[in-house]
Amino acid sequence: MSTEETAATNATPHGLGELTGRSAKWLGLSAAAPERHTSALVADPFDLLTWRDTFAQAAALRELAEELAGRHDAADDLLADVFLAAYQLDPRLRERAAMHPSRLVNHQIVGALAESPEWAELRRETCGDPYVAAVAVLAQAPVLRRMLKRCGEARARSEHASRAQQEAADAARAVAEALRRAAEGADEGGTVHSPAADAVHEAIETAEAAEAAAQRAAQHAALSLTAAGPGIRSAAPSAVAEAAATVREETALVRAWGVGAGELERMPFDERARLADRLRTSRLAQWAELIGRFRQMAGGERARKVESAAGQLVGVTLGDDLSRVIPSELANLGVPELRAVFAARYAAGELMLYDSQDEETTGRGAIIACVDTSHSMYEAGPGGVTREAWAKACALALLDQARQAGRDFVGILFSAADKLRIHRFPADRPAAIAQVLDFAEAFLGGGTSYERPLSAASELLEEEYNDSARERGDIVMLTDDECEVTEEWMRGWNDAKRLLGFRAFGVAIGAPDAAGAGSVLDALCDNLRSVEDLTDVQAAADLFRVI
Repeated sequence: MSTEETAATNATPHGLGELTGRSAKWLGLSAAAPERHTSALVADPFDLLTWRDTFAQAAALRELAEELAGRHDAADDLLADVFLAAYQLDPRLRERAAMHPSRLVNHQIVGALAESPEWAELRRETCGDPYVAAVAVLAQAPVLRRMLKRCGEARARSEHASRAQQEAADAARAVAEALRRAAEGADEGGTVHSPAADAVHEAIETAEAAEAAAQRAAQHAALSLTAAGPGIRSAAPSAVAEAAATVREETALVRAWGVGAGELERMPFDERARLADRLRTSRLAQWAELIGRFRQMAGGERARKVESAAGQLVGVTLGDDLSRVIPSELANLGVPELRAVFAARYAAGELMLYDSQDEETTGRGAIIACVDTSHSMYEAGPGGVTREAWAKACALALLDQARQAGRDFVGILFSAADKLRIHRFPADRPAAIAQVLDFAEAFLGGGTSYERPLSAASELLEEEYNDSARERGDIVMLTDDECEVTEEWMRGWNDAKRLLGFRAFGVAIGAPDAAGAGSVLDALCDNLRSVEDLTDVQAAADLFRVI
């Protein structure tokens, strides 16, 4: 239609019915615009509340959102989608057609992550745990940055399509408004004259142009998203794998340090984040795997009591009781040439047997671990494990041992005579992880004195005996050195043992001479062993069957 024809048409009076008919399409669009979602995942109010609460608590999430906002206007919604995909029990991705155009990039990124083969493995750790889900989001941050960079054109076109769609919606509403005004000015016969009729026609033309522009923008956005798809999908597996590795590492770390799931769930987000950071940066963090293996071994040994033993194991002795023969002796029966030797040793009462005490004489007082932290304990043995790390791992397993038996635990860190630190863990209250870390991280340095820590240990057992009549405590000396004691002190030590009925166990770590017959440790301890391979937690296995 030419300009002259258009002008003539607009100048001609129109019936209200005719104008309404021409406007019907735009009236429908303005009244029933489809709902467009800004979240790629279907989420109930509780899920959204969990996200908002986690986001409010996690400074790292807020910092990441602020950084990504410089690249992507919908960064907050993207992080929420990635969080919910990890956190929800059954995450459901919306249909693409239901998404707001400006969030189509988010939809494509989250869809690519969820399609990754590693996603199910990640969700085993994150599902239902908002903290771990947030850790997974943060772990994926580097790849999210690369994804957003790769789909820069798609983001720009999607945002343009969003604006075009908004302009088309506004134009549709303008048609409805122009028609309303025309209806108000119509005469009794329903005739609408200029300029009201002209305004309706102009609004319709504007709406038609806006609709066409929105369709073109949507098509261009779709093409850009399709082009960006391969890059997003190729980056997704590395993002998920990185998140899964980070989550596994942190989970293993807290488990190795004995932090229970219930304790973690009760922690505020920031406190849990600080704990995780401390565990990662602790001096002994690199030995978390050793600590975990020690605790696992000790738990197994507690369950492996010798069924035929009359009481609690305290070592090995000689005799002819076949019910208590150690496995290495029984192995001789499997070799025909050694059966006669076994018979002769049996007849002479010289078979090696598990030695035990009746149950009523087993320890019920505190378990006290005296851990040497002199300079030499910092020395690494085979496998790169330091003597200190092995001793601390053993001590933490002894803490578990005390917990299981309802006994107090005391960790005494010592070196020279003027350096001593005592960490108490009463049985009637939880062992706070911060206190456990304080004990594990501390290192005094200096020389070595036996008298100071052992005197402190016996005094603690005497105090416990006087306060609650408990006796039969256990003292474990973990050291790598040989140290002299005076005769007077030795008499006092032996008197204290007889009075309080405690037992003394010794572990010479990387120092076989200290565990030799006639050594000071040998004289001090009722039960002594030497550990040379510091990667071997089984070297102390019998300790956890005896104590």
